[in-house]
Amino acid sequence: MSAQPPPPPPGYLRVNVQGNRMLTMITPSVQVNGYPVAARFGPNVITMPPGVHTVSAHAQWMWRYGHASQQVQLAPGQTVDVYYAAPVLTFVGGAMGFTKQRAPGMLAFVLLLVVLLLIVVGLPLAVILASA
Repeated sequence: MSAQPPPPPPGYLRVNVQGNRMLTMITPSVQVNGYPVAARFGPNVITMPPGVHTVSAHAQWMWRYGHASQQVQLAPGQTVDVYYAAPVLTFVGGAMGFTKQRAPGMLAFVLLLVVLLLIVVGLPLAVILASA
């Protein structure tokens, strides 16, 4: 009987969940090959067999939002970094890649705040100036 060769050493997938609990309040969910994995803000190291894997993430408040995914090729003993950034608004997709990601939807969020500020400050100011 011949002995089977030992399995190749594992690869390491480091999923960096960007953001923090103070600002986003919702920790995104991470899946590898469709299976949920424990994740928190910051780097999360997951031991995986070598090969092609799909990493996906989303956040959930009243509904799922910010979905993003990335295919990863892991070699034996290799560590691959993947970065995920949840969106600022729930109506925008998330961002995932091999480098740090910007939070999607920031421009829309700032524009929304400016419009609200103009309404809250501008409308009463217009009424005051019109009555003077």
